[in-house]
Amino acid sequence: MKNRYSIPLILIAIMVILNILARFCHPFADFYVNNIFPYISTAVSFVTGLLPFSLGEMLTLGAVILVIIGLPIFLLLLIFRKGKRKRTAAYVGTLVLWILCYVTTTETMNCFIMYQCTPLAERYFPDTHEHADDEIIALHDMLVKKCNELAKKVPRDEHNRFKLTCDFQTEAKKAMKRAGKTYTQLNGFYPDAKPIQFSFFMSQTYTTGIYLPYTIEANFNDDMVRTNLPFTVCHELSHLKGIIQEDEANFLAYIATTGSDNVEFQYAGYLEALEYVDNALYENNMYDLAIEHELSEEVLNDWYRFLPENYWEENADKEIIPTEAVSEATNTFLDTNIKMNGREEGIRTYNLIVQLLLDYYYP
Repeated sequence: MKNRYSIPLILIAIMVILNILARFCHPFADFYVNNIFPYISTAVSFVTGLLPFSLGEMLTLGAVILVIIGLPIFLLLLIFRKGKRKRTAAYVGTLVLWILCYVTTTETMNCFIMYQCTPLAERYFPDTHEHADDEIIALHDMLVKKCNELAKKVPRDEHNRFKLTCDFQTEAKKAMKRAGKTYTQLNGFYPDAKPIQFSFFMSQTYTTGIYLPYTIEANFNDDMVRTNLPFTVCHELSHLKGIIQEDEANFLAYIATTGSDNVEFQYAGYLEALEYVDNALYENNMYDLAIEHELSEEVLNDWYRFLPENYWEENADKEIIPTEAVSEATNTFLDTNIKMNGREEGIRTYNLIVQLLLDYYYP
């Protein structure tokens, strides 16, 4: 009985020490990500990649069911097993402690330590500077030109909208490996990204993809418009290589998709970047300054598309919890989690891809 408690408590204590060490010693975090995590990630993602479903999603679902069903059963046992209450509590306490140990260990080893690595900008753009307004306007102009050009080359449906026809799993892995020639952390094995079965819940959170550290799986929202897949899958696959910061994962997804030899991936990458830069101009009251090149009709048909038409009406019966409440709770959780790991920008780190794009194009 002592070992049941002592072993998980010792492991949790070790994880706490590793988190503190990584927070105050960036070289340790860098060493771990470059020399240890690749072996863990490759081994675990290879095994979980053999499964046709997301193991992480099933574990999450199992945890929810365990709480909903297990807690009432536990209370009933305490009421009716009067002579064995201490023993029952001991077994349940052991189970909870081991679950906590598993979550703490996998989150630390496969996520939290990576937050403390030397930022990608410091590694690849050491001479970066504060960017002038004309640079972001020029960046926007370049992205508009690229999107207008590529929009005419990609397949389109009967509504004149971009239609993804390529094998996105194969193309994503090829694109990531090609990007790995410059950004060497991206080298190595890649499993297929997994569709989430309960994608409606992801849609309620307005999430396109998710990385699950406790099984090292890249997952995507299977309900969203398919043209989001190239950028989303590359973003999530970058997490498997220890790129945990959301702005850095966005940037490397851009590098991978736009550097692909597949025109559909190229267009998807430029279009996603254009949306981020477009939002940045709007937030900084610079939008009027950037309308030098107008978007083509094809691009206007394609951008800012997340879910299919009439999605909410067709899936109204799936809404157990109001979408607004789910979205707000998710945003609060993500914002808090990112801030706790040292990024004061919180959920806004996704938008900081614009800063990295400026560093990349105007070093």
